[in-house]
Amino acid sequence: MEDSKVSDVPNVPSESLTGDVQLEKEYITYKVRWVTLFLFVMYSTSNAFQWTQLVIISNILENYYQVSTLAVSWTSMIYMVTYIPLIFPASWFLQKKGLRLSVLLGSLGTCLGSWIKVFATGRAHFLWLFVGQTVVAISQIFVLGIPPQLAATWFPSSQVSSACAIGVFGNQLGVALGFVIPVSVVANQKLEENMHLIGEDLFGMFLGVAIITSVLLVVIVLVFKDQPETPPSRAQEVLRQGKSNSNNAAELAGQGNNEVDYAASIKRLMTNRNYMLLLVTYGLNVGVFYAISTLLNTVILMHFEDAEADAGRIGLVIVICGMAGSMVCGIILDKTHAYKMTTLLVYLFTFIGMIIYTFTVRSGYIEVVYTTAGLLGFFMTGYLPLGFEFAAEITFPESEGTSSGLLNASAQVFGIICTMAGERLLGSSGDDRIANGMLALVLLLGTILTGLIRADYRRQAAALSKC
Repeated sequence: MEDSKVSDVPNVPSESLTGDVQLEKEYITYKVRWVTLFLFVMYSTSNAFQWTQLVIISNILENYYQVSTLAVSWTSMIYMVTYIPLIFPASWFLQKKGLRLSVLLGSLGTCLGSWIKVFATGRAHFLWLFVGQTVVAISQIFVLGIPPQLAATWFPSSQVSSACAIGVFGNQLGVALGFVIPVSVVANQKLEENMHLIGEDLFGMFLGVAIITSVLLVVIVLVFKDQPETPPSRAQEVLRQGKSNSNNAAELAGQGNNEVDYAASIKRLMTNRNYMLLLVTYGLNVGVFYAISTLLNTVILMHFEDAEADAGRIGLVIVICGMAGSMVCGIILDKTHAYKMTTLLVYLFTFIGMIIYTFTVRSGYIEVVYTTAGLLGFFMTGYLPLGFEFAAEITFPESEGTSSGLLNASAQVFGIICTMAGERLLGSSGDDRIANGMLALVLLLGTILTGLIRADYRRQAAALSKC
């Protein structure tokens, strides 16, 4: 509901309090924050879609391009490999140059990579397909770390966890669409004389994505803003004052402090015991999710014949349920601020869900697999915004983009390890229970380590401090 009162708003001219803003105590929040969040969600969706769009039809691409299963798996793992070394310059860029330029670069790279793939649908052009996929993967460094910083920059403290969950929702939506659209658009062809039809289907899919990313790039250039005119919360006001004082001190000293500040921030994060534990536990959880997503097509086809579409739909169920989990967790955090307990419980239920999934995937009943995969997804991908927000709490006043960026780097490292270990176990034993059992043990370790994290809520303390 809009409020026209201005008496509680310090140093803000009355003419700025129009229908574009609403009051939260003495802080102003701008309606354009929802437009900003929506644009990021759409951009994140367009990037994440391309992560899973190829591995979910891996058997089709292996036959069409005449490449190995591992080669197709690398179209997914390249997202993880490129993220690890590039997250440090990317998080520095986000911290120093802001949201707008970071999102702009990511959107540009996603668009460019999408167009390269349009011209890679010939049977001899798998290398170009991989080049395009790599460009999109590199652009991901300006996606994964954005939600907590965007939420904190634009939203009041009563909405920041929900806004972060919505930001993560974009990535999940893209993964979900990446599971289901390719298996619906690209038909499997078993006869050699019909192989050209696969190329035509791929061209249509790639062209559609390229057009959408182009439109998004134009809109982001025209509309996306860096930050609101005034801070939406006490925590953001403290951060802005700190940055202003730091910059003034640097000017008086006659030297820049960007590199020093960023290096000092990384050092403080690396010496924060609670954050380091979260860094490992977040990586283990999300790494297991990456492995399950990459191996899903192979595992489902081991037990159900001609089930490419089912593999895609099961992936969709995992992520859709994860979206619901993310929103539920975001609402719970905004209401209770019980970050430690919520994170621990969700992690424990993820482990339990993985055990159930492991022993039902070979039940012979595809409906059962849909159900247990959905249960697993609700907690596993519902955990994503929890990790971001928990990190923001225990590391304040460090940049949310830096803390979440390092969390995602950890996820990529463990994602590569879990995926390659899972592929190795699956290939050598032919028994998916061994591979999935290994992933369940990883989640058990993560649950135990999460219990060791201390609930040091620094951001809440700053928000409650007196002006």
